[in-house]
Amino acid sequence: MNTGTFLALFGAVLATALAGVGSAWGVGMAGQAAAGVVAEDPDQFAKVLILQLLPGTQGIYGLLVTFITLSRIGILGGSPVADTATGLAYLFACLPIAIVGLISAYHQGKTSVASIGVVAKKPDQFGKAMLFPAMVETYAILALLISILAVTNIG
Repeated sequence: MNTGTFLALFGAVLATALAGVGSAWGVGMAGQAAAGVVAEDPDQFAKVLILQLLPGTQGIYGLLVTFITLSRIGILGGSPVADTATGLAYLFACLPIAIVGLISAYHQGKTSVASIGVVAKKPDQFGKAMLFPAMVETYAILALLISILAVTNIG
């Protein structure tokens, strides 16, 4: 494996690993809060489950960027990376979703915990409570778009 391919592959790994770690962290935090609510009021299960799942999307976004990258660098298809500069370009193209995915999933998890607290006290406010973690999602989506645009326009 040449240096360019290694760098591109490293970017793909970071996209999945960092966004996935953030998602696991966020979903874990929210899951703890959700379990507490369900223990007190099992009827709130569906609402708190949705709030718990929201931080998991960043891991999916990172995986998507990884699949696109792998399909372009000769691992799952596409042309092998010929030079170091192209490999670096792929690495940097993967960084937005890797970094923003990690950070936004963590903060979305914290926001989901707070929203789960809202549902515990006022179940009829679920729609409003869901908006808070959804706002954090906006930045993950922006990072996803930047990474996809960058990865698909290399070479």
